[in-house]
Amino acid sequence: MHTTQLGIALEANPQVTERQLITGILAGDRAAGRALYEAHAPRIYRLVYRLAGEEDLARDCTQEAFIRAFERLGDFRGDAAFGTWLHRIAVTVTLNAMRKRKRWWQRETGLEAADDVHAAPVATDPELRDRLRVAIDALPEIYRVVVVMHDVEEYTHLEIAGALGIPVGTSKARLSAARARLRKALADYAKEWQA
Repeated sequence: MHTTQLGIALEANPQVTERQLITGILAGDRAAGRALYEAHAPRIYRLVYRLAGEEDLARDCTQEAFIRAFERLGDFRGDAAFGTWLHRIAVTVTLNAMRKRKRWWQRETGLEAADDVHAAPVATDPELRDRLRVAIDALPEIYRVVVVMHDVEEYTHLEIAGALGIPVGTSKARLSAARARLRKALADYAKEWQA
């Protein structure tokens, strides 16, 4: 869990810990549920939006992830950070929803569209951005998820490993393979740009 996120959500009472919020939720405290939700919702939404590429689907998946997490909160053992556990649920919910809708290759929105909920949008050549979006969408799921989480949303390999339930080394290997595939997919564009 990013302590700054929790701190922002709990400015009124900075002494409350995430563990205390979870205990409060399990005891029926709706305010604790709201505080935990607000601490994690922005980052979960950005990740889900980047994976789904559609605002309505991202909202639905974010909501479903929190519903499932709160329903299973009694099963949360605390072996990993709550945020890691929640991200794993969110990724699973999103991938399952996208499989049902078969939306991987039919994105309606580019990766940059979530920049309004991200701190610093990056200006890029529109043609390159479109080709990169197509290339990312064409990646196999195991690579696409890691490249979006790491290179687009700036998750660490440790966070990715925890969210996906894979070793850190696997996250790094998948990112390397994804980048190699993207370089290959964009090689002709690089040659045009250098000419």
